[in-house]
Amino acid sequence: MQISAAENVKMALKAVWAHRFRSGLTILGIVIGITTVVTVSSLLTGLRKGVVTFFEEFGTDNIFLARFSGEPNSQGTPKQRKRKPMRPEYSELIKRLCPAVEEVSASLFLPPVVNGQALVAKVAGYESNNAFLAGLSAEAFVTQPREVKWGRVYTAEEAGRGEKVAVIGANLSEALFPGATNPVGRTFQVDGAEYRIVGVFAPARGGFFGENGLDRQIAIPLRTARVRYPLVDNFFITIKARQKMRDEAQEEVRSLMRKVRRTPPGAEDDFSLSTSDEIIRRFDSLTGMIVLVSIAISGLGLLVGGIGVMNIMLVSVTERTREIGVRKALGARKFDIVAQFLMEAVTLTGLGGLIGIVFSVAVTLLVGGLVPSLPSEVPTWAVAVGFGVSVAVGLFFGVWPAFQAAQLDPVEALRYE
Repeated sequence: MQISAAENVKMALKAVWAHRFRSGLTILGIVIGITTVVTVSSLLTGLRKGVVTFFEEFGTDNIFLARFSGEPNSQGTPKQRKRKPMRPEYSELIKRLCPAVEEVSASLFLPPVVNGQALVAKVAGYESNNAFLAGLSAEAFVTQPREVKWGRVYTAEEAGRGEKVAVIGANLSEALFPGATNPVGRTFQVDGAEYRIVGVFAPARGGFFGENGLDRQIAIPLRTARVRYPLVDNFFITIKARQKMRDEAQEEVRSLMRKVRRTPPGAEDDFSLSTSDEIIRRFDSLTGMIVLVSIAISGLGLLVGGIGVMNIMLVSVTERTREIGVRKALGARKFDIVAQFLMEAVTLTGLGGLIGIVFSVAVTLLVGGLVPSLPSEVPTWAVAVGFGVSVAVGLFFGVWPAFQAAQLDPVEALRYE
């Protein structure tokens, strides 16, 4: 008596449906485990896509020079805080002495709180404390070109004179001038100073956790920022390398900075020099840890679910002892019995995996709908791995019950009450 694979699947589905409530409770751990892994993978995949897009907009040929590692307003580690500050004058030296460098710009990033007072952008009737101020040299619009929605960027002459002009981000423009079609030419105040808007940036692409801080930026001339905030020394230098010469430019800049800052031979750099690729790699290492934690958590769910499947299959073998005896008496081989119960276990966990995948996709879409700024994307590999793992759990934990069923003596099985 031989049974085809299709018949085995049909029998497995019938057995699962006959005890659907019990089966549902059994695969609950599988559902939770697969939902966790696929959902976390989906959110992190979308987040990484946003980060990659963010740095592509910053320029793939760019090199970033700063006192501290991390984002521009980072306070650095205690060891890094002992470093000497960056100087905007370095940008002129780098451009003049590094042949592989095409352009250099200097920036001064203001912290959210200056002199004990938060920076707030104001106009008549509206204000926003969700903004940040940055002094940028005119070269910044060359090293990091950005699309302008309205108006223009300020010129090198305006920057050189230290005029109080500004180019603001799209979100800040909407916050200060809701419904306005074009705020160019209007003025606003920040920290007691009045600035004239000469341009509004188009919405930036990509970002961290769905948000791009550039959409909240107030860009003013570097000279203006230095006059207004002489005690702030959080300078950040962006270096645009010549095409296909980024590695050479990075080494030239590192060598020059070690000489200028008198770094002893053999000592580590007392500055941070990074590229977008390196920042993305650090981001991947961070998210890799998050994925490992989610796998560990889901692994517990899968273990609980697998033990539940083994337990329920052993119960099923006991309940169907006479059925097994009849099948053996009619000529079923041990292989047929093993295949029948393995298929039932795999069907059980496979259904759990499918339900988990459906839940994770629903959660991902729900998060994307409720928080549009948080990107989410369900990766195909996560779906495939999730389903594959759920099937593998069924195979692993179903082997013992299946062999127990196959070892039953047909005579004793027929006598079983």
